[in-house]
Amino acid sequence: MSRILALLLTALLLPMSVWGASEESISLSDVVSALETPFKGTDPAAAIYDFEADFFQESRIASLDRAQRGRGSVWFKFNRTVSREGSNPMFRWEYRQPTMQEIVCDGETLWVYLPENNQVIQSDISSVTGRAAENPVTFLTGLGNLSRDFSIRWASPNRDAEGNFVLELQPRRVSQLVSSMRMVVDKDVVSDQRNLSGASGVRHEQLFPILSTTVHDPNGNSTVIEFSGIRVNRGLSDSFFNFILPADVEVVRPEDMPGF
Repeated sequence: MSRILALLLTALLLPMSVWGASEESISLSDVVSALETPFKGTDPAAAIYDFEADFFQESRIASLDRAQRGRGSVWFKFNRTVSREGSNPMFRWEYRQPTMQEIVCDGETLWVYLPENNQVIQSDISSVTGRAAENPVTFLTGLGNLSRDFSIRWASPNRDAEGNFVLELQPRRVSQLVSSMRMVVDKDVVSDQRNLSGASGVRHEQLFPILSTTVHDPNGNSTVIEFSGIRVNRGLSDSFFNFILPADVEVVRPEDMPGF
């Protein structure tokens, strides 16, 4: 289960290009602020409540020196109404390649549906969201407190070929799932955030700040996920994240799985 969840977050390092003096004024704190602000809930006009996107994933298993690629769509809903720390996430990941697979959470129950095995792994989401810095699922709901859970610095290089910012993150607590993470942040989101800090700032169309992530685990494995066609604040309903159990499918719980 941990490996499946670890696939949910990841970041791609792209080549660096040359930047002019006007771009050099953007600081690390500017980029971190652009990441955190839409998820703090302090500014309703700037808040991101949900997003949907297509994704490309590449996972590399160090011991086998092998890569596996996948594609699909993702929907995510942020819910911060329960407490200051936020409530459990709602999400739906639908893989089309290399095989059909669904990972769905309604905020209480997590389902991992493997059609080719005619099997659903069902678990309580609270059992996998205990610590924000350690768990990729909780990490998404904790974007408003990113600098609390992670030590953040510039990656080297700190820009990709399109001018987006690249950050290096390390969990502040020892994690069994994440040893380090790289994140590519949309340069337009950072520019908008800086503009809004001035009296004449005008917000452009609301954008999701994360373009891609790369997670490295303590065993040397890595998973990259790149987002594309990102759409925010579509008004996704809670019912969209209900999983309808297929007929005659086997339901397996983690405690029943040997070696879990």
